[in-house]
Amino acid sequence: MPIIGFPVEVKPDEKRCALLPVNVKTYTLLGATVVIEKGLGQHLHISDAEYVEAGAQLATDRQSLLKQANIILALHKLPTEELQHLSANTLLVSYLDPFNESAYIQQLVKGNISSISMEMIPRISRCQKMDALSSQASLAGYVMVLQAANTLDAVFPMMMTPAGTLKPAKVFIIGAGVAGLQAIATAKRLGASVTAFDTRAVVAEQVRSLGAKFLHIDLGQTSETGQGYAQALTPEQMQIQQREQAKCIADSDIVITTAQLFGRKPPKLIDQATIASMRAGSVIVDMAAENGGNVDGSVVGKTVEINGVSIIGTGFWANGVAKHASQMYASNLFSLISEFWDKESNQFVVDVKDEVLSGCVISHQGTVVNKMISDFYQQNGVQMTDHSAQQTPTQTSSQEA
Repeated sequence: MPIIGFPVEVKPDEKRCALLPVNVKTYTLLGATVVIEKGLGQHLHISDAEYVEAGAQLATDRQSLLKQANIILALHKLPTEELQHLSANTLLVSYLDPFNESAYIQQLVKGNISSISMEMIPRISRCQKMDALSSQASLAGYVMVLQAANTLDAVFPMMMTPAGTLKPAKVFIIGAGVAGLQAIATAKRLGASVTAFDTRAVVAEQVRSLGAKFLHIDLGQTSETGQGYAQALTPEQMQIQQREQAKCIADSDIVITTAQLFGRKPPKLIDQATIASMRAGSVIVDMAAENGGNVDGSVVGKTVEINGVSIIGTGFWANGVAKHASQMYASNLFSLISEFWDKESNQFVVDVKDEVLSGCVISHQGTVVNKMISDFYQQNGVQMTDHSAQQTPTQTSSQEA
């Protein structure tokens, strides 16, 4: 039986994990053996005994888990120094950040390790159940509103009290993707007056359907990618957006920025002058702080105050609701594995010609097989050694991991 291993997440303060006890049986029904590292669900108050009772095996130590597994499923990528413990042809599935981690991808290629990057899952209807980026972003939108609400020194809903009427908080959300739409819905449920903006005018109806107002800014011709991501604006368009949205920002109690560009640094949307125009006590949440930030002055992992305005850049958003974030991510992983599990050979088949796998498989058989990533490396002068010729005949002929 092929062995699927689930190591403990070693990133500091991470509470999520890639497997819940309820998922163990689904993998064993495929014909796989599930092996977990001790303490996998400790941050969710799930004991090792619960996993074992569900049918999983407990590895004696982390190194033995990595050595024996045919497939490694995780949330964050393994530390570079641990890749040496993986056998050739092992399949590693996690977030890999391939655009910014070329040295890491080179190590996977060198070790003949096949890899799937979960943030590269194509956004097509067939992939909805595997789309971890969307599932985690949805929870991030929810958590960002809660963090903003806990920081603001006022209530969200309008209240009629014996002491007078309390006006609803004004919330402005920049970006109406998955995270932005969930933020809109959450802020509305809490009773706030919500306005949103997105460079893609096609999402205006979605914003209104959630009860929010859509801020119209004439940017001229804008578009989105085939997978629904916003295209980068020209410098002139960025200036127009910043100028027009500044009026709404100055009048808002809370501003949440969710603008991120796939594979590139996020755009700067709020400068120091705009922050200075906001009322003291207002709050800004910068979803993109970890990747460079939408807000001038936001700090990764911290909440800072500028001119009396609190700027939240703590990141790790879905980790704030780790139980459900783990449930969703574990489900995304199983949907991916089961979709390409061949029952006759009882293993996961890496078919790089498949419309799904062609988008998310990064390395396979000693080379980078993802066209988007390989083109990106070439354009940026990243040299990637091809180790495919060094494989054994069995490894070369096999399309399976």
